[in-house]
Amino acid sequence: MMTGRERIMAAMNLRQPDRVPVMCQLSMGHYLLNLDMSPARYWTENDLLVAAYVELADRYRFDGILVNLPGRDPQVHRYIERIEGTDDGEVIHYTDGGRCVCPADDLALHMEGTRMDIADIDPGLLFYEDPHTPGGLKTPPFYYDLEPYQWRGEQLFHDHVFAIIDGVLEAVGDRLSVHGEVFSPFTQLMERAGYENALMALLQMPEKVHAILQAYTDGTCLLAQKQAARGVDAVLISSAFAGGGFISRAMYEQFVLPYERQVAEAVHQTAAKVYTHTCGAIGDRLELMAASGIDGVDTMDPPPLGDTDLADAKQRIGDRLFLKGNIDSVNVLLNGSADAVREDARKKLDAAMAGGGYILSSACSVAPRVPPENLMVLAEVADQWGRY
Repeated sequence: MMTGRERIMAAMNLRQPDRVPVMCQLSMGHYLLNLDMSPARYWTENDLLVAAYVELADRYRFDGILVNLPGRDPQVHRYIERIEGTDDGEVIHYTDGGRCVCPADDLALHMEGTRMDIADIDPGLLFYEDPHTPGGLKTPPFYYDLEPYQWRGEQLFHDHVFAIIDGVLEAVGDRLSVHGEVFSPFTQLMERAGYENALMALLQMPEKVHAILQAYTDGTCLLAQKQAARGVDAVLISSAFAGGGFISRAMYEQFVLPYERQVAEAVHQTAAKVYTHTCGAIGDRLELMAASGIDGVDTMDPPPLGDTDLADAKQRIGDRLFLKGNIDSVNVLLNGSADAVREDARKKLDAAMAGGGYILSSACSVAPRVPPENLMVLAEVADQWGRY
């Protein structure tokens, strides 16, 4: 019998494992609600995050873990003045006057002022930005942690940035496949400028947008390579906003494809695989996604959330890319019964498991209040009907 890691690796290499592997991305709220943890501690303590990733992966019998948060500075508490308990969660009050609202069922929200106009952004100050650090995005100057940065390159990614990856790898050994995550340059643009402003800038100031995207690409490539060097099997490019609900196919080709291709090339200089997570309607751009040089596609939202027919995707790109996802995260996993999940998961196997290269998964991330019993069904289905 294969280990979970061996199953995932076989699927990512378009081969047949002993059975279809199972691996879902869990939302932060799902961890919080199902592990009874302090939201503020969860948001600031690496050891707690490592334990959370491993515990739920084992509980749901997943074959892999996506580490989708960067490690926290082990000295983060020196920036914390106090933690306030509320009816809805906890609020971290930082010594600089900033606040971080930590709900009991969702991502933390960093309270910040107005965003800088794209016209005022200096691409020379940009490198990589992650809103999911204790400090979150700030403007100006450009920094994403509690200490501002005015540098680029190696200095930005201190060892603590990889602490959660290191901890999970140590905890699971070769049992499970461990993946890292980087934000795509396009996602960083959207987060920095705000969605409406960023989308308007694609039309009004494309040259400035390209300069910003290239700056973010340089940082993203370096971070992805550093994650691979720590030992992850794959790096996920989180490119949620590159679907048809935000931009056209032509805009994807202009503003997303060239930069994600650079990230894919950077990862392929290492031993790791690389795949892309894009939400919503991607049926019109599957071949463009494949042209970026990635090894796989994640989410593949089915109707009504998106427009991806799994059997069609398998026929169009399944000989080049591994496929992961397509189970409706809302209407099936969240609102459906265990029997409905079982039926839908069997349909996904029928559509995509032939020949290998498929990972059974939710389309997008697992919502906070998805019933645990619905997730436990997935490994049962893979065991019973996903054998090769």
